[in-house]
Order: sequence, then structure tokens, then C-alpha cells
Amino acid sequence: MNIRRILLLAVAFTAVPLCAQTTHGIRTQDIDPSVIPGNDFFHYADGAGVAREEIPADRASIGVFATLADRSNKNVAAIIEQASASNPAPGTPDRKIADLYASYMSEQAIEAAGLKPIQPQLAAIASIHTQRELAHALGLTLRADVDALNNTNFHTPNLFGLWVAPGFSDPAHYAPYLFQGGLVLPDREFYLSGSDRMKSIRAAYVAHIAAILRLAGFADPEARAARILALETSIAQKHQPLADNEDIHKANNSWSMADFTAKAPGFDWPAYFAAAGLANQRSFYVWQPASFTAEAAIVAATPLDTWKDYLAYHALEQYSAVLPQSFSDERFNFFGKTLSGVTQQRPREQRAIALVNGVLGDEVGKIYAQKYFSPESKAKVQALVAELIAAFRIRIDNLDWMAASTKAEAQKKLTTLAVSVGYPDTWRSYEGYNPKPDALFENVREAGLFDLHYQLARIGTQVNRHEWCMEPQTVNAVNMPLHNALNFPAAILQPPFFDPQAPDAANYGAIGAIIGHEISHTFDSEGSAFDSEGRVRNWWTPADFAHFEASTAKLEAQYDTYYPFPDLHLNGKQTVDENTADVAGLNAAYDGFHASLHGTTAPLQDGFTGDQQFFIAFAQNYEGKAREAALRQQVLTDPHSPGQYRADTVRNLDAWYPAFNVKPGETLYLAPADRVKIW
Repeated sequence: MNIRRILLLAVAFTAVPLCAQTTHGIRTQDIDPSVIPGNDFFHYADGAGVAREEIPADRASIGVFATLADRSNKNVAAIIEQASASNPAPGTPDRKIADLYASYMSEQAIEAAGLKPIQPQLAAIASIHTQRELAHALGLTLRADVDALNNTNFHTPNLFGLWVAPGFSDPAHYAPYLFQGGLVLPDREFYLSGSDRMKSIRAAYVAHIAAILRLAGFADPEARAARILALETSIAQKHQPLADNEDIHKANNSWSMADFTAKAPGFDWPAYFAAAGLANQRSFYVWQPASFTAEAAIVAATPLDTWKDYLAYHALEQYSAVLPQSFSDERFNFFGKTLSGVTQQRPREQRAIALVNGVLGDEVGKIYAQKYFSPESKAKVQALVAELIAAFRIRIDNLDWMAASTKAEAQKKLTTLAVSVGYPDTWRSYEGYNPKPDALFENVREAGLFDLHYQLARIGTQVNRHEWCMEPQTVNAVNMPLHNALNFPAAILQPPFFDPQAPDAANYGAIGAIIGHEISHTFDSEGSAFDSEGRVRNWWTPADFAHFEASTAKLEAQYDTYYPFPDLHLNGKQTVDENTADVAGLNAAYDGFHASLHGTTAPLQDGFTGDQQFFIAFAQNYEGKAREAALRQQVLTDPHSPGQYRADTVRNLDAWYPAFNVKPGETLYLAPADRVKIW
């Protein structure tokens, strides 16, 4: 489930820059003119750049998003270095940043502490003797995650996950949402698929569990690992699949405290919620009720000793990156090498930067925004957003299949859409969180509790529709339908996506399509479930929604035909909302580009017309490549299609065909009636 509609999860930054920007506008050096655009537009626009680069040993993939993340993280490294060198006073933002970073880099202190920091937690798990004590222990694992639903399958290693957001029925106040969890592997298919590849991954996973338990001194680790895998598999069997998680109406289930006992018997819910700090909460939104009923039954049916092994392993896994190096290495051996095909772990300083960004994102972001995002750039992007919204208004007005009443509600959503560019107006406070320079485990544990208490305190309070779920230094963009809001962080608003010195054609094709993508999520199959206030309400006529669903079904069928590997094709249903946003966003960006010309002809760049620049710039957003293991994992677990197929979105736009003289018989050619037109 991806209720916060992100453009793409930005991958880790790379050691080698892909698509180095040497000119303003499209990267002509990355084009492969030997490829016929109508046969493979991705390799036409990006082929030379992709062929020129190699994926670094410590990366699963490389691409434009990663290159910008590299740039952003270098800027964050400079912020951390400056904070560390200034000898800041205790309790100040700079001191928090410096000490958290130092704690990750203090390898000697980590090795000296050994397993001592986690021993109290392991001892508490070992002392469980009753179902009530088990429920209490499981409740202690509940953690809030501000990006929980960016994780496409509600993936959390804890039995259940918590998300605090505007209420489905009361969008003016924050409410708690609970969702299925309990798995460590990326998706239920990794447990259930009968393919040889998945069987080999499971064999490696059970060996990994045993290795972690062995490092912690557990006896008979192989037998314990087998029982843990069997337990996780039983949970996976009851999980709702990723493609089925998108229906908001099925997720809109309000359960009282009494409902949990009645609808999900076999589990001591009062003990669970008391341990989680939610004993006084009257109701929750339960995203997948059938999974909760099934997981409660699994709790009752599974021996306590198996649950104790499960909890101990999950605790060790959760903190393995901040335990002695042997744990970190073992985690990388499985999650890096086996699951993603990466052969080398990221340098420690880069992992430390990721930790600081994850824990103190707003403290870093406040400095980042001041140093690296100018008021002039913000104003230009805000103007571009306004132009794209205007383009959507026109497209909605011109739809011949939508009733006037539905159009009026759609226009109201555009009017109330809250758009934030660069950075938030208000920043989160980290008062009360004071990391120590030589206590990494404690710093990470306290960060989780700090976030939990912060989120719990928000329940029932007034919603801030201008809040951010990302930091300025994040290379991404997001639509938050419960807020009817968009965030465009500063880090994505730089070349090659946005370049104030580039021709308009390139900016509209690159950042314009990204902006249009996010705006369009307001009206996709998920966003359309919310009205202008963020309330779940059906504002479509039955005929309008039937037409919309018929159009998206055509897009699902189109993407089902894409095979990254002979034995694995894209899941059109799983990726339909993101693919719809790509088509709609590109259409709106194209309209905005031509409106900006005011009847004139766009200037050429190296002989390329304005329309050619526009479409090439869009395709170059997705320049990159991935290791086979990482790409296979993306196909199974991500609502976004791989970059190659996103670039080929152009085949659905009529204007692309004359721009590149695309003819019938070429691979990407679609007859006019087969081109998907939604907005």
C-alpha cells in the first residue's frame, strides 16, 4: 500500500556519477542514435549513457535518482562535518547531529559493548511464560513509521505496524492506522512462491537466521531458524497481496477495542495495546481486517517457545546494523548479496549519513534548505506547479466522458490542493532526544521510542495539511491524498530534473512530468477515493468511474506485456496507479510546455526540436540500470514500473509519434484507439 504517492523510492547514492550534466538541457551524449525510437525509446534516449557506466560494487542499481542522492548526501556530509568541527553546546541541533554521526563511526566502542546493550531485551523475551506476557512483548515492538505506507506492502518485521495520519472519516484530526506485519523478507511471495529462485532465497534466509542466532550464542540455531521461517510463512499465507492493498474502501475499517477481541480472538489485545502505549485509544483504522483475524489465531496456535525465538531473532535483526561488525556483515551477506546482488557493503561514513538523515532529518533539512535551495529556484518551481495545475484544469474541463458534477468536485480538489516546494514552513522539534557520541545502540533505540511517542501524541490533534513526510535533502516527490497535498523536496529540484538555465522543453519534460505525475495522483484510483478535504467519499458518478476503470484496465493490460526477464513480467494491477500518473503527468506537462510557447516555436538544441527535447528529457529521468536480483525484487514488491518501461510511457501520447516519425510495425507503435488516454 502506498497511500503517500511517491514518485520513486530514491536508491542509495552512488560512488560513480551517472549521466554527468555537462550542458543545460537534454544530455545528447547519452542518446544512442543507432536505436530506432519507435522500437525502444528508453535505449534511444539513454542507451549510450547506460552503456558507459558500471554499477558500483556497493550498489544494487545506478541511475539519475541515485546520482542526485549522491549530490545531496555530499552536501549533508558537509553539514555534519561543519557541525562536528564547531564544538557545539549540548542540546543544540549541531550537537545532536555531530554526536549521532560520531556514535555510528565509533567502531571501537561498538565492538567493546558487544551484545551488552541488547541483553536486557533478550532476557525479557526469554522470561515470557504466558500468552499475556507474549502479547505484552509484542506490544513493546510496535513502532510508528511516518513513511509506513510508502512501504508498498505494509512491510514491518513487527507483528503489526502503526501509522498516524488524518482520519478517513475525520480528516481534520490525526488517527491511528494499524496494518499487517510480521515478515522480514520483502513480500509474501518470497515465502510462498514455488520457483527455484525463491526456494534458494528461502534456503539462504533460514541459514541467515541461524547465523544471527549463532552469533548471539543461541543453542541449536538451525532448528530455531526452521521454526522461525515456518512461523513467518504462516503469517505470509494470511497477508493481503500487494496488488489488493490499493482499495481504500476495503481499508476503511474502524475497530473499537472490543472489536479486536470479538473479530480477532486468540490474542490478548488489552495487554498488547497497554504495552504499546495505546490502552486509552478508543478506535483504530484496521487496513486488512482478515489479516488481523488470521494473525491473532496464529499467535494462539503457535508454541510460546517459537514466538520467543521469533522475537529474539527479530530484535537481533532489527539492531544488527548497530551491533558488532559480525552482525552487520551477516546482515549484508543476506540482504545485500543474496537479495540485491550487491557485492560490497557501503562505506561506513555513508551509512552514518543515512542514519543521521533518518533520525534527525528536519535538523539537517533546515540547514540544507538554507544552504542549497535558493528563493529564486523556489519561486520558479512554484510558478511551474501553478502552470501544471492550470493545464490539469483545462484537461478536466475538456473531458467528454466526465459528468459536470464530477468535474466540479475534481476542480475543487485542485483549488484546495496544498503544494509545498523545497522545504516545510515549520520544522519538527527534537527536544528531548539527545544522542551520545559513544552509545550507538542506545541512540537508535531511543530514536525509535522518540518517534513513537511523537506520533502517539498527535492522535486526536488538529491536522496540519502543510506537514511534510520527507526532508528537503530527499530526492523524491510525494502526493498525500489524506492531506490533499504535494511535497517537492529541494534535493529533486536541481539538474537534470530542474535546471533554471535549461530550455523550457527540457524542464517541462523532466521536472514538469514529475510535478504532473504527483498532481495526477489526486485523481487516480486511490486519490479519487478522497474528496477535497481528504475525507473518504465517493464523488464520482457510476458511469464516470466505470469509464475510468475501463481506461486503467487497458493500461494494466499494456504493462502486463512487459517482460524484464523471460520468466517474469510486470504486474499491471500492482503498478497501475503509478503508470496512470506517468501517462497523465506527461500529458499535462506537454500541454503546459506548449502553453508556455504562446504560439512561438521552441528553440532547437543540437538539432532536436522542442517536442523531441521534451520527450527525451522525460525518458532521461529514468536513465539507469540495476542488478538482476534487485530488479526482480522491484518487479515483485514495488508499485513503480522499472525505469525502462516508465520511459516508454511516451507511446500513449499522440504527439510523440510525429516527433520521432514512429510508424506502424515498430515495437512501441500503438494504433490511436489503443493509446491510453485518461485525463
